Amino acid sequence: MSEIEAIYAHRFSPAERAQKDALWRTLCRHFFQRYVRPDDVVLDLGAGFCEFINHIACRQRIAVDLSDETARCAAAGVAVYRDLSAVADASVDLVFCSNFFEHLPDKRAMAATLDAIVRVLRAGGRLMILQPNIKYLTTQYWDFFDHHIPLSHLSMVEALVGHGLAPAVVIPRFLPFTTKSSLPKADILVRAYLRFPPAWRVLGRQMFILAEKRPRGAERP
Repeated sequence: MSEIEAIYAHRFSPAERAQKDALWRTLCRHFFQRYVRPDDVVLDLGAGFCEFINHIACRQRIAVDLSDETARCAAAGVAVYRDLSAVADASVDLVFCSNFFEHLPDKRAMAATLDAIVRVLRAGGRLMILQPNIKYLTTQYWDFFDHHIPLSHLSMVEALVGHGLAPAVVIPRFLPFTTKSSLPKADILVRAYLRFPPAWRVLGRQMFILAEKRPRGAERP
């Protein structure tokens, strides 16, 4: 078992993992799916237990993660790779990253990862991000051993623009910090939360950003 797998085995019990999977099924159906077209090729970067990629509806699904656990969790039909280098240039319509960038060792690694994402995206392709927002977190952010880079929605937008991605949707406060937070877990309550943005401004500690790949040659500000 790798260090990452050991950390996550400690962090989430089997019952909590099942609860997370049910939560993600609701999130995909009632929020994320609106940004995914039926004919899209979707790549989940840092797919982990595959809660997103298993539940999103699209033409082709790809999971990328260093953990061997990802291949064991992937649903039938999900292609699994350990690195973005295995994915062809301009072959993906949408890349999804949930709670991923804060785990990279430093901003140089993050910049290289953004370049790799841009490489695999088709022209007009999209990057969808769910990410803890340090602007609305203090010491709680550092309760996790594998958190390295603190990012706000403002610094994330700057990073995206600097790497050829134009933010189209920016929600600074969306979901609570973790699945162990105060977000209701029952399907009907999660759907009610998603339909009531004023609750996001109270409970939200994670940002949601949708960015689009700019045409080649577009000038950076």
